[in-house]
Order: sequence, then C-alpha cells, then structure tokens
Amino acid sequence: MKFSDVILAVATVAVIDVLVYSVLGMALVPSMGSYWGLNSAAIVSMLVAGLVVGFVFAGNIQEESRIRAVGKIAVLLGAVMSSAVVMSISANGYYNAWVTEYLQSTFSTGAWTTTDWYVYGQLVLAFMVALNVVLALVLGFIGLYVGSMLRKPKKS
Repeated sequence: MKFSDVILAVATVAVIDVLVYSVLGMALVPSMGSYWGLNSAAIVSMLVAGLVVGFVFAGNIQEESRIRAVGKIAVLLGAVMSSAVVMSISANGYYNAWVTEYLQSTFSTGAWTTTDWYVYGQLVLAFMVALNVVLALVLGFIGLYVGSMLRKPKKS
C-alpha cells in the first residue's frame, strides 16, 4: 500500500467520522445525556468510519499483509487524532472550567499554587489525548480490518 493511499484512507476516515459523529451526537445527546451520548457517538462513529474505509480500500489493503496495511492507516489516524483533540480542546472555552470543576471534585485543591493548577491541567490534557489516540488506534484498526474482510479479494 502506497503512502498516498494511506493518507487518502486516513482523510476519508476523518471525514466520515466527523459526519457520523455529528449525526449520532445530535441523536444521542438528548436521549443519553451529554457524557454518554457524546462518548457513544464517538465510539460508534469511529467503528463505522473504519468499516466503510476498510471496505472501500479493501483492494489496496489486500495488496500486502492486511495487518500491516491496516496498521499503517491506524497509526497515521492516531497521529491525526492527537492533533485534532488538542485543537478542539484549545478552541473550547469551557474546557478549563470543566478541568477546574473536575479537579476540585477529585482532589483537595485549597493549597494548590498556580503551577499546580497548570501541571494538573496539562496532565488532564495529556490523558485526554492519550485516551483518544488509543481509542482511534483500537477502534480504527478493528473497523478497518473487518471492513477490508467484507470485500472479497479480486481473482487474478
């Protein structure tokens, strides 16, 4: 699988993921609540995007070892996901308020300095990025692998 095919596959996963995530988010947040609705939408959208792209790119994936080709796509998808998470968190004005509220409910923060708040805020950010990258790797890999298995290889 050529690197240009990997880039195209990752871009396609990203576009499909955003579209499915948006629709599922609008459907699930009112019924399940903001926490479970968004998380469920994220998990399902990543699997669906992986399935679709795995099916569409099955011919390119089957040119070499399936695990190797899917792994290339999943790793690049993880890198894209880490950038996307950092950018979306940076653009969200409520993120710092959420982190502050979360930390105050989890720890005794009365004696914390500004440095403590900064460090723990960065740790929460690092955890959010790591969690999203791991989910993208695992769910993307599963979706891509299963999707590529759904299309039969071309007879030569």
